[in-house]
This record gives sequence, C-alpha cells and structure tokens, in this order.
Amino acid sequence: QVQLVESGGGLVQAGGSLRLSCAVSGSIFRIYDMGWYRQAPGKQRELVASVTLGGSTNYTDSVKGRFTISRDNAKKTVYLQMNSLKPEDTAVYYCFADFQTPIMTLRRRGWGQGTQVTVSS
Repeated sequence: QVQLVESGGGLVQAGGSLRLSCAVSGSIFRIYDMGWYRQAPGKQRELVASVTLGGSTNYTDSVKGRFTISRDNAKKTVYLQMNSLKPEDTAVYYCFADFQTPIMTLRRRGWGQGTQVTVSS
C-alpha cells in the first residue's frame, strides 16, 4: 500500500523557519507531480507549492520568495522549506504525490496525514 508520511510541523514565532518533509513508501512505478496544500480554519484549501517530475516549480503568490519546494526522487520525498513565517501561514499542511503503481495504468493521488504549522505573533 502506498503511504505518504509527513514530518516537520510545529510551533514557531513569526519570522522563524520550518522544513516539512513528506516521504512516499510502497511499491511505485513512477511519481509525477508532488506538492503541498494547506487549510486554515474557516478557509478553503489552498495549493501552496508543487513540483513536477522534471523539477518545474509553482507557488501561490503569498509564499513566493519565502517558501521553497524541492524533491529527492531517489528518496521519494518532497520538502517544503518555509522561511520568514507569518501568522497567516498557520494551517494544516498536506502533501500529495501523483503516482502509478506497477500494476496500474492510471495515475492516482496519494495524500499525507497532515501536519500542523502554527506561527505566533
């Protein structure tokens, strides 16, 4: 069974940094896009950042210049380096990975369990 396990969340002060990790386990033929969503109470889910198999990245405007997404294909892991954190970044962060298993032809999306990021003022 394919699983995504997140780590790295926590409580930090405004201006601080956190590094989120999301490791994919299980039998996988290929991983395509990977990335991070976040959801704060009372707000819609927001795509924060994504990275393609080829390394192309995309960020929502509010985090540009502060967050950096990267991936290690050998480790099947995606990272989110978050610098200059603001209280508005407080949310539960969910990683995703689009993948194919050896016995499947269609792409599927796996989700992490979510990790809480809280930024105090």
